[in-house]
Amino acid sequence: MQPAPGPDPGLLELLNFLREEDSYVSGEILAARVGLSRAGVWKRLHRLKSLGYIIEGEPRRGYRLRSAPDKLLPEEILYRLKTKTLRGPIYHFDIADSTNDQAKILGTRGAAEGTLVVAETQTAGRGRLGRTWSSPKGAGIYVSVLLRPVLPPTDLPQITLSTAVAAVRALSRAVGVTPGIKWPNDLILNGKKLGGILTEMETESDQIRYLVVGMGLNINNADFPPELGSRATSLFHEEGRRFSRLAILKAWLEEFEILYQQFLARGFPEILEEWQRHSVTLGRYVTVRQGPRQVEGLARKVAPDGALLLETARGEVVRVTSGEITLESAGISSPVPDLSDRTP
Repeated sequence: MQPAPGPDPGLLELLNFLREEDSYVSGEILAARVGLSRAGVWKRLHRLKSLGYIIEGEPRRGYRLRSAPDKLLPEEILYRLKTKTLRGPIYHFDIADSTNDQAKILGTRGAAEGTLVVAETQTAGRGRLGRTWSSPKGAGIYVSVLLRPVLPPTDLPQITLSTAVAAVRALSRAVGVTPGIKWPNDLILNGKKLGGILTEMETESDQIRYLVVGMGLNINNADFPPELGSRATSLFHEEGRRFSRLAILKAWLEEFEILYQQFLARGFPEILEEWQRHSVTLGRYVTVRQGPRQVEGLARKVAPDGALLLETARGEVVRVTSGEITLESAGISSPVPDLSDRTP
């Protein structure tokens, strides 16, 4: 299970030059433009074709890029991506067990902040409490980002909530769809789950050594396993048309970088206000199951540290940091991550 190698600078420059041209370009001009030999140009064109790019070639006319593959390739993600940190190295898998697991391996090996892992499908995609995340090939976005913030582990929930806000921003900007957020990190559209976020970390001396933020979004999923049919949805299901996974992913990376830098510079208050504006949890009665224990109450607010505050029928305020939460009026349930967990 090896990732496709990332693009070399010559390949990227060649591809981007072909993108900008509407007509055929001779091999001689391509070679001069990107500073390669004719053999070097041919080798990279062959590499692009192997990735699924359709490149037409005609004698005495040269080459023309006809179409790009519907894949989340590094070459596509990096094109006009407006980020400074969240731009790789990018590890692309056609099939991965879990993008989070692969990102954690890279984190343990010292990979830099901003490293990305993307997969066309996952064989062991997961959510919290060991739940399986359905990852049909080429239908959704399955991505993990490696971060190395100089922060204590107690800040993990705030980054998780920030990730959900970035996803709402990205979907609103890229496709005109604005989902709600179910505390803390589920994206809800028309009462069903559109996506989720799994944040994991490794700590050292009460400080985050590395952090992996994983996101799964249902974009062009045509159907779901029977056990998920009543609870999950996709943009395709709700809107009746296909969407560009690439455009959504790039928008999310750009929005998440903005929020991440804002969090590091100014803290969480402004982001929390935005999170609350999109919440489908606050102001509703919820049930939280924590093993044999069950807590019910009105979801009043989210504390500055990310915990959900419930007001019980007795008027007591209870902090919720883990469990499985159900919105009583909607029947939407999902596992709640343990906000005190300090290990992957």
